[in-house]
Amino acid sequence: MSKSDAYIIDGCKQGDHAAQNQLFTKYRSMLFGVCLRYGQNRQEAEDLLQEGMIVIYRDLYQYKPTGALGAWLRRVMVNVCLQHLRKKHRIIRTTPIENYNERLETDEDLFSQFRAKALLKMVQQLPPGYRMVFNLYVIEGHSHQEIADMLGVSVNTSKSQLSRAKATLRKLLEKELADEP
Repeated sequence: MSKSDAYIIDGCKQGDHAAQNQLFTKYRSMLFGVCLRYGQNRQEAEDLLQEGMIVIYRDLYQYKPTGALGAWLRRVMVNVCLQHLRKKHRIIRTTPIENYNERLETDEDLFSQFRAKALLKMVQQLPPGYRMVFNLYVIEGHSHQEIADMLGVSVNTSKSQLSRAKATLRKLLEKELADEP
């Protein structure tokens, strides 16, 4: 941990508003990116960021300086986003992976044709269950077992949701390609 981060954390723990502002300013972009991936639109992402910062300030005493501060902040923000989606009663519809046959081998080719901003908008259009699993697996790098444990679903449900998310994204990407001049 850098000396500036240590100074900021100490200030935040003491309730120093200037230190809280420094923490927010330094990590705002990274954390807002997390919120954009889980939120359905920019407004919801802004609400998630605000909610997440409150949790971060409240729980900063739990941070252990053995790991990177940014990684801890990201993990807290992901948890806030997941809790928000659960509160909204956005339930994951389950279909066993065995019952879902879809060709997925061209995903990487389609994904590589689009800018990150356009892809983010498409990810935001995914149903909440698909979006959560897609973000946790593809973006955050969690295994299906970890996702299943986090969301309280089976491993097969996690796999099914990822498969459906990719299929939905592929359809959105194909539509976008077809609409381009």
